Amino acid sequence: MQLIVNGKSRDAAGAGTLKEFLEANGVNPQLVAVEHNGEIIRREGFAEVQLSEGDKLEIIHMVGGG
Repeated sequence: MQLIVNGKSRDAAGAGTLKEFLEANGVNPQLVAVEHNGEIIRREGFAEVQLSEGDKLEIIHMVGGG
């Protein structure tokens, strides 16, 4: 299955949910904000979002500093 992640095509073979996709790609779900097809997804909902061919994800990593 192909997804568009941050504007680039990515293979997401085996990923069924958003949470599974994040974890399979080494992304800590607690440290990102995600937009799925134009809708911001709450962290509690990552496991409920089923990914489909052509879905668009925008993944923003949290950065600390001062």
